[in-house]
Amino acid sequence: MEINPDDFQKTVDELLIRHRSILDTLSKLQEANGKINRAVAKSVTCCGCLRISARRQEIPPDTGFLSWKNHTETHLDGELCERCREVLESEMGESLFYLAALCSLLHLDLGDIIEKENKRLTTLGLFNLT
Repeated sequence: MEINPDDFQKTVDELLIRHRSILDTLSKLQEANGKINRAVAKSVTCCGCLRISARRQEIPPDTGFLSWKNHTETHLDGELCERCREVLESEMGESLFYLAALCSLLHLDLGDIIEKENKRLTTLGLFNLT
Protein backbone atom coordinates (compact mmCIF):
# COMPACT_ATOMS: atom_id res chain seq x y z
CA MET A 1 0.00 0.00 0.00
CA GLU A 2 1.38 3.36 -1.01
CA ILE A 3 0.68 6.40 1.12
CA ASN A 4 1.28 9.99 0.21
CA PRO A 5 2.87 12.53 2.58
CA ASP A 6 -0.37 14.51 2.91
CA ASP A 7 -2.29 11.48 4.20
CA PHE A 8 0.55 10.70 6.60
CA GLN A 9 0.60 14.26 7.90
CA LYS A 10 -3.17 14.23 8.42
CA THR A 11 -2.94 10.98 10.38
CA VAL A 12 -0.12 12.36 12.53
CA ASP A 13 -2.06 15.56 13.18
CA GLU A 14 -5.06 13.55 14.36
CA LEU A 15 -2.89 11.47 16.70
CA LEU A 16 -0.72 14.29 18.05
CA ILE A 17 -2.29 14.97 21.42
CA ARG A 18 0.28 14.65 24.17
CA HIS A 19 3.22 16.41 22.49
CA ARG A 20 1.28 19.19 20.76
CA SER A 21 3.52 21.94 22.16
CA ILE A 22 6.11 23.08 19.65
CA LEU A 23 8.76 22.61 22.35
CA ASP A 24 7.67 19.03 23.00
CA THR A 25 7.60 18.28 19.28
CA LEU A 26 11.04 19.77 18.66
CA SER A 27 12.58 17.82 21.53
CA LYS A 28 10.82 14.59 20.51
CA LEU A 29 12.10 15.01 16.92
CA GLN A 30 15.62 15.48 18.21
CA GLU A 31 15.24 12.47 20.52
CA ALA A 32 13.91 10.34 17.65
CA ASN A 33 16.88 11.30 15.46
CA GLY A 34 19.22 10.40 18.31
CA LYS A 35 17.56 6.97 18.51
CA ILE A 36 18.34 6.43 14.83
CA ASN A 37 22.00 7.17 15.50
CA ARG A 38 21.96 4.85 18.49
CA ALA A 39 20.33 2.03 16.52
CA VAL A 40 23.03 2.26 13.83
CA ALA A 41 25.73 2.26 16.51
CA LYS A 42 24.17 -0.80 18.19
CA SER A 43 24.05 -2.66 14.88
CA VAL A 44 27.83 -2.22 14.85
CA THR A 45 28.76 -2.58 18.52
CA CYS A 46 26.17 -5.01 19.87
CA CYS A 47 24.89 -7.05 16.95
CA GLY A 48 27.84 -6.84 14.62
CA CYS A 49 25.78 -7.13 11.42
CA LEU A 50 27.44 -3.89 10.30
CA ARG A 51 31.05 -2.82 10.52
CA ILE A 52 32.44 0.63 9.98
CA SER A 53 35.80 0.81 8.27
CA ALA A 54 36.35 4.53 7.90
CA ARG A 55 39.33 6.22 6.39
CA ARG A 56 39.98 9.26 4.29
CA GLN A 57 38.22 9.22 0.95
CA GLU A 58 40.80 8.71 -1.79
CA ILE A 59 39.86 10.64 -4.90
CA PRO A 60 42.60 10.73 -7.53
CA PRO A 61 43.61 14.35 -8.25
CA ASP A 62 42.88 14.08 -11.98
CA THR A 63 39.32 12.79 -11.37
CA GLY A 64 36.53 14.98 -12.66
CA PHE A 65 33.75 16.00 -10.31
CA LEU A 66 31.21 13.80 -12.08
CA SER A 67 33.37 10.72 -11.33
CA TRP A 68 33.85 11.36 -7.60
CA LYS A 69 30.98 9.02 -6.71
CA ASN A 70 32.94 6.16 -8.28
CA HIS A 71 35.83 6.79 -5.87
CA THR A 72 34.02 7.34 -2.56
CA GLU A 73 32.91 4.74 -0.05
CA THR A 74 30.12 4.43 2.51
CA HIS A 75 32.60 3.01 5.06
CA LEU A 76 30.03 0.31 5.80
CA ASP A 77 30.69 -3.42 5.61
CA GLY A 78 27.93 -5.99 6.00
CA GLU A 79 24.16 -5.80 5.81
CA LEU A 80 21.55 -5.04 8.44
CA CYS A 81 20.16 -8.19 9.99
CA GLU A 82 16.37 -8.50 10.21
CA ARG A 83 16.25 -7.37 13.85
CA CYS A 84 18.43 -4.29 13.31
CA ARG A 85 16.45 -3.45 10.17
CA GLU A 86 13.19 -3.60 12.13
CA VAL A 87 14.59 -1.38 14.89
CA LEU A 88 15.90 1.19 12.41
CA GLU A 89 12.66 1.24 10.44
CA SER A 90 10.76 1.82 13.68
CA GLU A 91 13.09 4.61 14.80
CA MET A 92 12.95 6.26 11.37
CA GLY A 93 9.16 6.00 11.43
CA GLU A 94 9.08 7.79 14.77
CA SER A 95 11.34 10.51 13.37
CA LEU A 96 9.02 10.91 10.39
CA PHE A 97 6.07 11.13 12.79
CA TYR A 98 7.59 14.08 14.66
CA LEU A 99 8.73 15.73 11.42
CA ALA A 100 5.15 15.56 10.13
CA ALA A 101 3.92 16.83 13.51
CA LEU A 102 6.30 19.78 13.31
CA CYS A 103 5.01 20.56 9.82
CA SER A 104 1.43 20.53 11.08
CA LEU A 105 2.18 22.77 14.05
CA LEU A 106 3.93 25.27 11.76
CA HIS A 107 1.17 25.02 9.12
CA LEU A 108 3.59 23.60 6.56
CA ASP A 109 2.71 20.88 4.10
CA LEU A 110 5.10 17.93 4.22
CA GLY A 111 4.12 16.85 0.71
CA ASP A 112 4.88 20.33 -0.65
CA ILE A 113 8.22 20.37 1.15
CA ILE A 114 9.16 16.99 -0.32
CA GLU A 115 8.02 18.10 -3.78
CA LYS A 116 9.96 21.39 -3.60
CA GLU A 117 13.08 19.66 -2.33
CA ASN A 118 12.86 17.04 -5.09
CA LYS A 119 12.43 19.78 -7.68
CA ARG A 120 15.43 21.65 -6.24
CA LEU A 121 17.54 18.48 -6.29
CA THR A 122 16.60 17.58 -9.84
CA THR A 123 17.13 21.15 -11.04
CA LEU A 124 20.52 21.57 -9.38
CA GLY A 125 21.52 17.96 -9.97
CA LEU A 126 25.14 17.32 -9.11
CA PHE A 127 25.65 20.97 -8.28
CA ASN A 128 23.52 20.51 -5.17
CA LEU A 129 26.58 19.05 -3.35
CA THR A 130 24.61 17.15 -0.71
